[in-house]
Amino acid sequence: MKKLGLLVCLILGTTSLAFAKGEAAAGKAKSLTCAACHGSDGNSLIPMNPKIAGQHEGYLVKQLTEYRLASRTGGKEGRNNAVMNGMAAGLSDQDIADLAAYFSSQDQKAGEAPEDVIEAGQALYRGGNAERGITSCISCHGPKGKGMGLAGFPVISGQHAEYTSSQLKMFRNGTRANSHNGMMADIAAKLTDDDIDVLSKYLSGLY
Repeated sequence: MKKLGLLVCLILGTTSLAFAKGEAAAGKAKSLTCAACHGSDGNSLIPMNPKIAGQHEGYLVKQLTEYRLASRTGGKEGRNNAVMNGMAAGLSDQDIADLAAYFSSQDQKAGEAPEDVIEAGQALYRGGNAERGITSCISCHGPKGKGMGLAGFPVISGQHAEYTSSQLKMFRNGTRANSHNGMMADIAAKLTDDDIDVLSKYLSGLY
């Protein structure tokens, strides 16, 4: 069953996103404006801002491209965020590729999961909940939460719990709708606030 779930994720998640060849050195020079929110190396110190260090390059390209699209369509298309739309508005394809190359080459700093969520978080992450129709996270994001770059599934381990929680709730209420084929909206719709809290905290320490 797990193999079938993985196959479905690969089929639904794989997209060919063509983008310019990025240069990490050029991306570092262009990343100065990103540092205030994400840290100079992509390890944000602000819990509501994501760590982007070590994230898959293609995923970073996709998100920046969709923020830029949202800025150009008044939020009707792409990924809408008041701050990031403005930051991405003036980026060229090459800028996006360079930034993605730089941040993907950085090492993510480890997070930590509270002891009291590990058992419940691990059960939901690995096994989902068949009774409620919740797909296991491991099917697409892997045993260590490292995702699958070629399939477009992001690294979710080590992330700030506050950020992960906010994104799951946004997928659930429809204010974020840019996952592959709406997969995350379908999954998040079945998660309770407690599920989201436990998963978010568990993921922060998953390695």
